[in-house]
Amino acid sequence: MKILLINTPRSPHNMILESAPEEAKKYIHKRLIGPPLGLMTVAEAVKDYDVVFFETKGEYDLFPEITPPLKQLVTNLLNEHKPDIVGTTTIASEFNYAIDIFKTVKAFNPDILTVAGGLHTSLSPNDFTDLSVDLVLPGQSAHIFREVVQAKEKNESFENIPGIIINKEGKLYSTKNRAYKFNSAEDDFLMPNRKLIERWRNSYIVGNAKEPSTYLFTSLGCPYKCTFCSIWCQFQGKYLQRDIESIITELKEMDYNIVRFADANTIVNEPVIEHLFDRIEQEGIKKTYIMDIRTDTAVNNPKLIEKLAKAGLKVVICGFESFREEELKKYNKSSEAKLIHQAIDIFHQNGIMLRGNYVIPNDYDDSDFKALSDYTSSHKVTYAGYTILTPMPGTPFYEEIKDQIIDFDLAKYNFFNSVLKTKLPLEKFYENVGKLWLIKKGTDVI
Repeated sequence: MKILLINTPRSPHNMILESAPEEAKKYIHKRLIGPPLGLMTVAEAVKDYDVVFFETKGEYDLFPEITPPLKQLVTNLLNEHKPDIVGTTTIASEFNYAIDIFKTVKAFNPDILTVAGGLHTSLSPNDFTDLSVDLVLPGQSAHIFREVVQAKEKNESFENIPGIIINKEGKLYSTKNRAYKFNSAEDDFLMPNRKLIERWRNSYIVGNAKEPSTYLFTSLGCPYKCTFCSIWCQFQGKYLQRDIESIITELKEMDYNIVRFADANTIVNEPVIEHLFDRIEQEGIKKTYIMDIRTDTAVNNPKLIEKLAKAGLKVVICGFESFREEELKKYNKSSEAKLIHQAIDIFHQNGIMLRGNYVIPNDYDDSDFKALSDYTSSHKVTYAGYTILTPMPGTPFYEEIKDQIIDFDLAKYNFFNSVLKTKLPLEKFYENVGKLWLIKKGTDVI
C-alpha cells in the first residue's frame, strides 16, 4: 500500500503587502514559515507503510524557478510514485489548492483514494463536496487515517470506520460517532519524523536567522474563547497538556537549535511550564525558544518570564489584538488593554524580542488609524504585526457577521485581505494598514 502525502501551497493573496509603502514591505509577512507538523503526524501514524511525503511550500520557496505549477507538480509525483492513497491537510485559505490536488489525482487515476484532513475539515466539513474528495477526516484524525489505510488494504468498507465523512457523488455521509476520542497530546501522541522534511529544511529560516527553526507543540487547544479564533473551536474549548517527559524526549532527539512552541498559548498551566524548564536545565538542553504568551500571563508571572528568558526564550509573539478595552471585550479576549504596556516592559527588561499583533476591524476610519498609530508609536515593540479581522469559517465571529461578507473566496481568508466591506475606500484601508507595519523598534522579521 503506497501513500502520498502532499502539503498544500500557501495562498498568494496579500493585499496589505501589495498596498503598503515600499519601505514597509520588507517587514510584512509574505508567508508563514514552519514545517507541516500536522501532516508529519499523519505520516507517523502510517510509518510502517510505504509513505512519500512532499512539502509544496518548501519546494516553491527553495526552488521557485524550476518547480512547475501545482497541477504538473502533482502529476509528476503521481507518475513517479503510483500511490494507492493521496492525502492532504488544509486550512481555509489553502482549501482551493487541496481540491486542485485531488482533482489532479482523480484525472490521473480515478481509483486512487483521496483523503482530506486538517483544520478546515473540522470547522467546515460540508465544504468538501467536490467529487474529487473521497473521505473527510475531521478532528485529531491521524490514527483514524491509519484505520482508513488498513480498510483500503483489506478492501473493507469505510462505513465501518467511526468518525469519518464519506463523499458519495457529492453528498456527504457521516459514519457513527467514535466511542473513544483520541487525545493527541497524551496517550495518542505521535512523534513527528523530521527526516521527512530534510529536503526543505532551509525553507524554515525566518528573517535574518542563521539556521532553520522547527515547530514543537506542548499543548493543543486553548481555554480562552476569542470570537475570531478557530483554534479553540477546533478542540471544542478543550485544552490538552502534553506530558513533560515526552517534550523532553523530542527536544533531545531533534537536530534543530531554534524551537517554536506551536501552541495557541504556551503558558496556561504555569507550574507545568516551570517544571518543563527545570527539566530542560537538568538535561542540559541548550536551544533558542519562541513562544506565544498572553499579556495578562506575563504581567501575572514576571518571575516565570525571567526564568524562561535565562533558559533560552528569545522571541515572544503576543496577541495584543486592540488598544481599546471595548474592542477586546467584543472579541471576548479575556484580557485588558491596560496590561499591554506592563507586558512590553517585562519582556523587554528580560531581553526578549517581542512581536505584538493587532487585528484591524473593517470599520476603521482615518481617526481610528490615527489613534492606533499614536498608541503603537508610544508602545513600541521589537516587531509589530497588523492583520485584518477576518471571519474565519466555523468561528463565532463568522456566525455573527456572515451576512455582511462580500468576498467568499477562501483563498483570501488569511488575515491579509478584507472579505468585509470597509468603511474607508478599500485601497485607502489597505494603505493605512500597510503603513502601520513601520511602527516598531527592530529591523528584523520575527
